[in-house]
Amino acid sequence: MLVEQLRESGVVGAGGAGFPTYVKAQAQVEFVIANGAECEPLIHKDAELMKHFPEPILAGMLSLMDTVGAKKGKFGIKTKNAAALAALESQLKTDRIEFVMLGDFYPSGDEYELVYTATGRLIPAAGIPLQVGCVVNNVETLYNVHQAAQGRAVTEKFLSVCGAVKQPQSLWAPVGTPFRDLLAMAGGATVQDFGVFISGLMMGTLTFDLDDVVTKTTGGLIVLPRDHYLMTRKTRSQQEMNHIGKSACDQCSYCTEFCPRYLLGYDVQPHKVMRSLGFTMTGGEIWNQWSELCCACGLCTLYACPEDLYPKEACDQGKHDRRDAGLKFVQQKPVEVHPMKEYRRVPLSQLRKRLQVEEYETETPFSAAECRPAVVRIKMKQHAGEAAIPTVEAGTKVKRGQVVGRVADGKLGAHVHASIDGKVRAVTSEFVEIVA
Repeated sequence: MLVEQLRESGVVGAGGAGFPTYVKAQAQVEFVIANGAECEPLIHKDAELMKHFPEPILAGMLSLMDTVGAKKGKFGIKTKNAAALAALESQLKTDRIEFVMLGDFYPSGDEYELVYTATGRLIPAAGIPLQVGCVVNNVETLYNVHQAAQGRAVTEKFLSVCGAVKQPQSLWAPVGTPFRDLLAMAGGATVQDFGVFISGLMMGTLTFDLDDVVTKTTGGLIVLPRDHYLMTRKTRSQQEMNHIGKSACDQCSYCTEFCPRYLLGYDVQPHKVMRSLGFTMTGGEIWNQWSELCCACGLCTLYACPEDLYPKEACDQGKHDRRDAGLKFVQQKPVEVHPMKEYRRVPLSQLRKRLQVEEYETETPFSAAECRPAVVRIKMKQHAGEAAIPTVEAGTKVKRGQVVGRVADGKLGAHVHASIDGKVRAVTSEFVEIVA
């Protein structure tokens, strides 16, 4: 029953990749793990969600546990989020869920890291949590699981608006809301010329387009001045990054020594991938195999490298090239945790200093003010898998929660719904635009 409700309601992983939740709900596992780690610098929306909406999060977790046959639930939360923990504890009415306390490190919310911390189990190289009896979901996803069980589709996204804005805050916004509307709700930017990081400084993307819109996976908007150090780094082309890396990498191996996946025992070695930049006609595939298990956390590029090079981007390109060549890396030795793992953790405070964003670190308190965009643009692909196919035409009147895009039966993907009442203004294969 829940599996079908999740599919019809369009529930996907709200924490990043947008994997359809109904697929995970079809598994049978020992543990359901709630990911409340939230380790992207400056974003605090999960902490606010747990503080203000603990009951539906826990209810969604229990529903999922019942569906997948999990006897135990592990709830990963940082010790620093004491108010959120207290709110959850006050609503917890069962001993089936226990809290797993996490330090304030990056990236403690990585799936592999969290499964190991919560259960002591190591996911097989290139594997998924299911292989060690676990299903992992972000806390907002669990909130949406509860909503789906009540027959409510995913029409809103909880996110933080922070950085160089006058009133940093966390709020609910209809899916498809333009970024400019959210910046207005946060009092506007404090600088004239700026860019916006979508969902994080480390793993997010940079945009200058304020007409871009919120999707089911948008974790937050971080506004930074156009002349900020991170803007310079993020606006370079891949060609420039490769050229700089080819000329300047001295193989110090700090990128590898700080890599969270390497420290867990996986064969990720960005310093070796950097060698591939020195090859043209041949040799690249030899070095690129060390990129295969990279989780793209960005720690090598934005923290570990003393020369400000781009090992993460080299790994991204290496993975892409290997996929195109049909190559698959197989870990040659057993996965074994590095003896220095616990001593090479990166505190978030240190990471913020390295990123030069310490001045923007502040609370993003929950605002109950209603976000009411005049127009929303509902993207047909907000998730892993196939894009949804529009089910409405221009001129159609729609109600909030009504399906406006559907994925064909048997295909991996997620339906999308109108996030406001209104009239459909435009329909393309990529989006449905609705005027309130």
